[in-house]
Amino acid sequence: MSITKITARIRRAMGKVSAAAVTRAAVALAAAWTVPAQAQLQVPTSIYQRVQIADPYIEMRTGAGRGYPVFHVAARGETVELVLRHTDWYKVRTARGIEGWVTRSQLETTLTEAGEKKTFRDVLVDDYLKRRVEMGAAWGQFKRDPMLKLFVSYRMSETLALEATLGQVQGVFSGTDFWHVNLVAEPWSDQRWSPVFGIGFGKFKNIPNTTLVGAIPTDANLANATLGLRYHVNDRFVVRGDYTLYTAYVEDARSTEYRAWTLGFSFFF
Repeated sequence: MSITKITARIRRAMGKVSAAAVTRAAVALAAAWTVPAQAQLQVPTSIYQRVQIADPYIEMRTGAGRGYPVFHVAARGETVELVLRHTDWYKVRTARGIEGWVTRSQLETTLTEAGEKKTFRDVLVDDYLKRRVEMGAAWGQFKRDPMLKLFVSYRMSETLALEATLGQVQGVFSGTDFWHVNLVAEPWSDQRWSPVFGIGFGKFKNIPNTTLVGAIPTDANLANATLGLRYHVNDRFVVRGDYTLYTAYVEDARSTEYRAWTLGFSFFF
């Protein structure tokens, strides 16, 4: 075979290889352009809840308060997203991307995407129910002597909490230090006025004044039962009142009872 024929065959083979390579490259390029195009059609679902306006309009303000001006009005039939909440104000976003603040009272007449009326629980109570740690102080009387107590509680469920208390009583003839840990039940925790019940144990130490002759300090185990009432004021503050029956086990065969009442406040986070 001549050199000319061999060269011609090599050129024809190279031509076939080049054509196949070009075809594969074209297919790969088309696939690369097709995937993004399909991906662009898959619009992600919004993470925010949508509601439809049922009133003639809602007023959107520049901030979360009536002191901020109204800058936009969303009309009946429009859909808005609930983006953020601050106390009784909601930040909403319209379909055109306009964001503003609306009061909860305006949103209470809106409809869900299913066409049902949207319900809004008291947002303050929602925060109250989600609390985990609560701290506070209270003042009152232990028997007839003034007392002060500090407490911290950890919420285990909607109706049960563990509460640790450290207290001090300053009497005319003696001073008393005590601590106790209680299991506290709050059956109606979703109400702003809420009764509570607690039982617990701890330690009691009574130290007589040094001016008393022959006085001996008393160190005893302590049990207690508490009946209280809580009122969720606003934001993160709670007013609380307690009536407690303390039993100090001074000796194996002797115990002493003390009644105490306190009024105080707490904050939660």
